[in-house]
Amino acid sequence: MNTESLITDLAFILLLGAVVTVLFKWIKQPVVLGYIVAGFLASPHFEYLPSVTTEENIDFWAEIGIVVLLFALGLEFSFKKLLNSGGSAVVTALIVVTGMMGAGFSIGHVLHFNTINSLFLGGMLSMSSTTIIIKAFTDLGLRQKKFASLVLAVLIVEDLFAVVMMVLLSSIAINNSVEGSELLLSIGKLVFFLLIWFAVGVYLLPSMLNRIRRFLNSETLLVVSMGLCLGMAVFSVYCGFSMALGAFVMGSILAGTSYAERIEHVVTPIKDLFGSVFFISVGMMVRPDILAGYWLPILILSLVVIVGMIIFGTAGMLVTGQTLKVAIESGFSLTQIGEFAFIIASLGMSLGVLEPTLYPIVVAVSVITTFTTPFFIKASVPFYNFVERHLPQRLHFLIERYHKDVEKNEAAGASWKPVLKRYLWRTALYSVVLTGIILLSNQYLLPYMRGLVGEYGNLACAIITLAAMSPFIMALMQPLSASSEENGVAEARASINALPRTVMNIFRFLIALFFVISVVSEVYSKRVGVLVAAVVVILVAFFFSRRLRKSMARIETRFIDNLNERELRRSGKNNSVVGDLHLAYITVGTGCDFAGERLANSNLRHRYGVNIVSIQRGSCTIPIPGGQERLFPGDTVGVIGTEEQIAKILPDLEKELSGNAVSSGSQNNAQLTSILLTEHSPLAGKTPRNSNLRDSYDALVVAVDRGEEHIDSRPDLVFEPGDLVWLVGDPKKLTNLK
Repeated sequence: MNTESLITDLAFILLLGAVVTVLFKWIKQPVVLGYIVAGFLASPHFEYLPSVTTEENIDFWAEIGIVVLLFALGLEFSFKKLLNSGGSAVVTALIVVTGMMGAGFSIGHVLHFNTINSLFLGGMLSMSSTTIIIKAFTDLGLRQKKFASLVLAVLIVEDLFAVVMMVLLSSIAINNSVEGSELLLSIGKLVFFLLIWFAVGVYLLPSMLNRIRRFLNSETLLVVSMGLCLGMAVFSVYCGFSMALGAFVMGSILAGTSYAERIEHVVTPIKDLFGSVFFISVGMMVRPDILAGYWLPILILSLVVIVGMIIFGTAGMLVTGQTLKVAIESGFSLTQIGEFAFIIASLGMSLGVLEPTLYPIVVAVSVITTFTTPFFIKASVPFYNFVERHLPQRLHFLIERYHKDVEKNEAAGASWKPVLKRYLWRTALYSVVLTGIILLSNQYLLPYMRGLVGEYGNLACAIITLAAMSPFIMALMQPLSASSEENGVAEARASINALPRTVMNIFRFLIALFFVISVVSEVYSKRVGVLVAAVVVILVAFFFSRRLRKSMARIETRFIDNLNERELRRSGKNNSVVGDLHLAYITVGTGCDFAGERLANSNLRHRYGVNIVSIQRGSCTIPIPGGQERLFPGDTVGVIGTEEQIAKILPDLEKELSGNAVSSGSQNNAQLTSILLTEHSPLAGKTPRNSNLRDSYDALVVAVDRGEEHIDSRPDLVFEPGDLVWLVGDPKKLTNLK
């Protein structure tokens, strides 16, 4: 690879991308579309500008871009967030992905694509764009709506499905067939490795990061996080999966740690850089001759995406018991394809199975559906009003009744769902660990023991393997640990009828029996395996040492604490300092009412009974801050108080700006400006607290000059004619105050 041409091409596309994206920001269009246009302008298909010297150079940078993009997506994902998203998001995402896969596959055959291309087309059409939807919700002020939170939960699940789909499509493309056994094997292998990585990562990484906490400034944290990302990507390839999958998994593991926001902050510039190169490389695949020749398939596929997403998204929400309005609003929000469609298309191109014409067609469909997304979101409420007026009364009654029945069933199942969830994840987790021990034993230990002790190698291997498995067999068979009682699961467990509990215990006992039989059967017959397994399980259940049981309980408790680390650190529940006082670390939100005020003026101790013991601002820590220190959005504040006091201050500290706030993509014109008050000024006679400056003018009072006196801002300061008021805000919005 020629280094000079590599740097030359990178410089050219970044400069061109900078110009085009600034233009797109100016005309208020998504930056992703700007990157695609810049890629087209930089490609050999646009003859009026110089093009890149070697397209392989851009492919190299784009591969890095895919890895970093999926790592960043993983940082927003977290397995904990998936568990909290509930069955509604999973079922809706499953209906959407399955329905759109079927629609895309069928349309692919109608458009005369072969089977593998139709499968890839279905995969590309089934993934809505997280980036575009979040931006549209922000711009339209809908982030606080109920349907918006449901849609974002569906997008989280879709991201996971997309990663699984990439693995399955790769397997199908390599084998050039869709065999049921191969497909099931691929799914089983993927689930096994995901759970193993999840278990090991959650158990080790948070503890490791906490041990080196004092060394983790922004530079070190960036190096550590990117090293973990690339290391997992390489390990994923070694295990037979893609680099993108490994990067996504590592991001998901780190998303559950208390460092997630800091890692996301330090990684964002790298994600933006290499992500832009990836989207520019997508634009380089656009060919005007193909678009002109395939305008009809582009329009057909765009229509399929819009109509299909509306139908399947609405149906999915209705099936999970949402109201008709929420279902329609959700369906109309999913009407586009985005970044994952490009990633799946790039996968097909790299495997050499995707027709070259399909890539630019999908890019064109993405551009069209991205432009139309805000209009469809706005049209959802008028469409709902139309449907409500014309929907048969009986059908409307059935939908409402089904919604109420689902709510009633969820309330009735609230007592046993936490218990069932804990039983299921413990069973799955320990089963995967036991499977891993058996696989490692067969792969490495068995050949070694055969070479060491000859004909007794199988027996020695079985004994060592069973010894290694026994703690996890015991943990699998034991009831929920003490940590469960702290999380309120014990009370729920006590309310469940004895019969379901007995069935679950028998089920776990049979699973433990199965694992022991599988090990012993490698040495002796299955009949002997069953007999030995029964003896081993009974011995483990009744005669294992109390010390080992306590050790396993500690391991499980540590795993649970690591899994909930962000919530525990935020609430301080597991961080007791003395008596009933806890230390919590809370991030100040953008809408916090006392952001910008001095601690002395905010009167937090009197209002909430808490003490502020530290302020973390970027890489700077302010220990034991004085009354003159101020709190700003993004600060992580160390708070000492009782659980009740911390629970009271949490929502006020973490408060975010309302849906009518200016989006993060909008231009920020905040400047320090001064206004001389007259008798007719709207501020005369008012205080900063009741002048409504923050809501009406997006402004903050800094200080007041009154004659020769300089007065710092405080909530009860009364403005007087002749005051020179210093404010931070948009000068254009503040002209009405002059």
